[in-house]
Amino acid sequence: MNTDGNTKYQVNVLNIHGYHGSPENAAFGALKENKCETVISPEIDYDSESPKSVLNQLRNYVSDKSVDFIVGTSLGGFYAAVLAAEFDLPVILINPCLMPFLYLPHLGYKGDIKAFISMFGTLSDLNEENVCCIVGDADEIIDSHDMTERMFRNEHFRRIPGGKHSGATLSLNDYFAEVIPYCIDLRKKEF
Repeated sequence: MNTDGNTKYQVNVLNIHGYHGSPENAAFGALKENKCETVISPEIDYDSESPKSVLNQLRNYVSDKSVDFIVGTSLGGFYAAVLAAEFDLPVILINPCLMPFLYLPHLGYKGDIKAFISMFGTLSDLNEENVCCIVGDADEIIDSHDMTERMFRNEHFRRIPGGKHSGATLSLNDYFAEVIPYCIDLRKKEF
């Protein structure tokens, strides 16, 4: 664990923000606070790109940047889970929107939701051991994380009382201090 405060993690992390989110979101800050040296955090305009185009761009980051693990918030959590299943990578999910085809239309999304439905099937290939997940029990966007908990309930699942949809309400620094070393250890086992 990163207990001395000086340890830098020599890892490549892909951080995927949520719908109308920012590349420098709460997860980005927590990754930097926990001394992850290389954080790739692209700006994604989900409204102007098709879901398949977004996924292909993110696949390129995973391949080209030799990503060690992925972090995703909300809609970014959906993409992170899909990529983790596809590449068998560790993933940290923050209030993941696992069914964007249900939630995005209520948020003003006008794009093709059918593409999300076909991607949703990929989640069945996700190795539960690779998943760390934190959710807020007062999330005002995703009305319940019960399905998320049923899918990803393991020793690294956390439900934060009073936590909202924003990762800033979830004590990400402490949670990341716990799960980043776990994600790194998972990657080391593969080599």
